[in-house]
Amino acid sequence: MKRREILVLLSGATIASLHAALHAQQKAMPVIGCLNATSPQHAPVMAAFRQGLNETGYVEGQNVAIDYRWAEGHFDRLPALAADLVGRKVDTIAAAKRLELLSDLVPQVKAMALLVNPNNPQTERVMRDVLEAAQAKGLQLSVLKASTESEIDTAFAALVERHAGALVVQADPVFLNRRDQLAALASRHAIPAIYANREYAASGGLISYGASLTGDYRQAGIYVGRVLKGEKPADLPVQQPTKLQLVINLKTAKALGVTVPPLLLARADEVIE
Repeated sequence: MKRREILVLLSGATIASLHAALHAQQKAMPVIGCLNATSPQHAPVMAAFRQGLNETGYVEGQNVAIDYRWAEGHFDRLPALAADLVGRKVDTIAAAKRLELLSDLVPQVKAMALLVNPNNPQTERVMRDVLEAAQAKGLQLSVLKASTESEIDTAFAALVERHAGALVVQADPVFLNRRDQLAALASRHAIPAIYANREYAASGGLISYGASLTGDYRQAGIYVGRVLKGEKPADLPVQQPTKLQLVINLKTAKALGVTVPPLLLARADEVIE
């Protein structure tokens, strides 16, 4: 059997690239190289990736091996091609929508902030689109930049100084890894904030809106399984999330003194109490 090596690039939870190469070396089972932009603490969602593999007949350690690599939130560690492929229009659309949802949740707030990672290749586009959305709603928007734990602390201090009454957090691996810190800071400063994924709300964040991380990883696993079965990556359609999840943490809302409008509550896919 020819050795087959598959490289899967996952940024946060989104599939950025899928590439297969066939080599002449002999090996008992195919090897999947999994390059992830986050850190090993994000590993639990890989269960969804392995589930996708299982659905196509591949089980890690039995008929497929997985070699994990983690970029620890440092985008410059990813191949140059990843920077070109990691940008996805779906998150830009979701970022404009997050500002709208946060505005619906705290309609009295007229000054908001957007927290971005300057090292993320999507940042410029996200900043532009969220700014346009803020202007359309007559909101003042401050942009705060951070890529480390200490910079996140500094960003919240700046947020308070600018009297921003709510916060939109960019979808980013660094922020996902620091979600406990973000939720704690938002609570300490009594700042309603909206995030990209359910994991934030589960960690105490107020509200999240975005694609399912586990759903993305599962789909990645299915695609890798299809490639292992002989399909050409170039023939597989590029897929984007078909459903975005709205999750509201009512316990956090109560702690912040935020009353969730019934219509918004009815739209939620999940309510954490």
